[in-house]
Amino acid sequence: MRLGGQSLQSEEGVVFSERQVREYRATDGSTFSVTFAAEAEIPERWTSPKSGMEGQLLEEDGSLAAHTVKVEKPARTHWDMLLERRTRAELEELLEERLQYLRARRGKTTDKKAS
Repeated sequence: MRLGGQSLQSEEGVVFSERQVREYRATDGSTFSVTFAAEAEIPERWTSPKSGMEGQLLEEDGSLAAHTVKVEKPARTHWDMLLERRTRAELEELLEERLQYLRARRGKTTDKKAS
């Protein structure tokens, strides 16, 4: 027996997850199949593993799947999240407090260096 060549485990008692096979048509007219998990969200486009061309999802009857447009929400910035928790006046007050603290600290460190 070769080392690592074959597994000594049997497939007895192994339960495979449910799968679905979907067809795609490449731009040159060729078709190819891709296997997905049964609960997976199927992408509308997939790259062919043989030709490298992009294929479009086919329906069960062989027609091209209807193209759906997903509306994406704009990403929330740090500023947006801050404004959800505090008002602009509160943020300006906090900024002023921090600036005063930093200015006071800077003044103390320069006095220590001078002595």
